[in-house]
Amino acid sequence: MPLGRRVSKDVAEPYEADQRLAAEYEDRLAAAGDAERELRDAQAAGVPGPELRERTAAFDKAMTAALAAAEASERVAMGPKVYATPAQDARTRRAAEIAYRKAKARPAVHPWTDEVDRLRTAREAHRLSFKTVPSELG
Repeated sequence: MPLGRRVSKDVAEPYEADQRLAAEYEDRLAAAGDAERELRDAQAAGVPGPELRERTAAFDKAMTAALAAAEASERVAMGPKVYATPAQDARTRRAAEIAYRKAKARPAVHPWTDEVDRLRTAREAHRLSFKTVPSELG
């Protein structure tokens, strides 16, 4: 007999997937740092446009991967109660939404919320500063 709380099977799968993704957070953040360093070095060296665009897109992908891992870490810190699936009834989904808001107020979740905000802001600042996709007009 397990001593922990029971979690439905439809919630256990995404929770375990988030745990695996959260374990990769440090590696993904390091990869984003490496990609940014390569981009900055290329800018300083005056690398031609197409190669610079590749490095810009690589940095954007690395930031997106790090952000996904940070979001997964935040959800794991909140616990399995915050997960809702389309297969659940409306009452269960509403309970998950309420649990999500309550969990956001816990001190253990605050560092992850701050990290998600920091990474999202950095990614959006990068996207506004550099073209990550080629323009359609030229």
